[in-house]
Amino acid sequence: MTTSTYRTAPGKTIDVGGVTYAYRELGPDGGVPVVFLNHLAATLDNWDPRVVDGFATKHHVVAIDYRGVGSSTGKTRTTVEDMARDASSVIRALGHDKVDLHGFSLGGMVSQAIAQLDPQLVRKLILTGTGPAGGVGIDKVTRLSYLDSVRGLLTLKDPKTYLFFTRTDNGKREAAAFLRRLKERKDDRDKAIAVSAFRAQLKAIHTWGTQKPADLSRVTVPVFVANGDDDRMVPTSNSYDMAERFPDSELAIYPDAGHGGVFQYHDRFVAQALEFLAK
Repeated sequence: MTTSTYRTAPGKTIDVGGVTYAYRELGPDGGVPVVFLNHLAATLDNWDPRVVDGFATKHHVVAIDYRGVGSSTGKTRTTVEDMARDASSVIRALGHDKVDLHGFSLGGMVSQAIAQLDPQLVRKLILTGTGPAGGVGIDKVTRLSYLDSVRGLLTLKDPKTYLFFTRTDNGKREAAAFLRRLKERKDDRDKAIAVSAFRAQLKAIHTWGTQKPADLSRVTVPVFVANGDDDRMVPTSNSYDMAERFPDSELAIYPDAGHGGVFQYHDRFVAQALEFLAK
């Protein structure tokens, strides 16, 4: 199977344990697929098509909605670990027993949990805009998310303008370009996240940020960590911390970039990620 772009990849569903999960897939068949796990409040339509399409030039890509999010049914999980167990179950139900994971923000937390709870499933990890359990500032994501959501309402802008990008002239341009890319898909779009699901995810992130740090030395698979140099949501210091604590890791920090640094620098990030996966 080859689908040319994320913009045209059909929406699909799979039933696992009484829950219907929404997903999209594209790229060549065969090899180890790359599973995309998304950020707080995100549905399938929140992935930057330039990033997904870039990965899909070389790999089969599967993007999954969490339980209770977007077009997936069920009650949204309130812990990262339960989200990880769900994701593992869906991946295996799709017929994959070995995958690479790309987790952005909340998805990076879920990816870390999968690597610890179901280590045989994971070949390589790509962790972007994210942090470890107990990481610096993660317990403040709820407050920041609400503040910037209100800021977005007052300025008639998408909150991601403030949450994902710097307020420099360059950051503002990149924010506008990113938001335009998210609207490229016109048909078969995902359902928006419900307020109750958003609150459940915030609870999960807060718990992750306040719990005891995990022993990342036990995650022995290769890890690629990437972020902007000025991440307000999950402070960039967490990226440096993870890169030091994983036994086999690489780190990329992008200048004049925030939480969405991998979207702002999508060309550079995709090239680095593909090189990492090819090793």
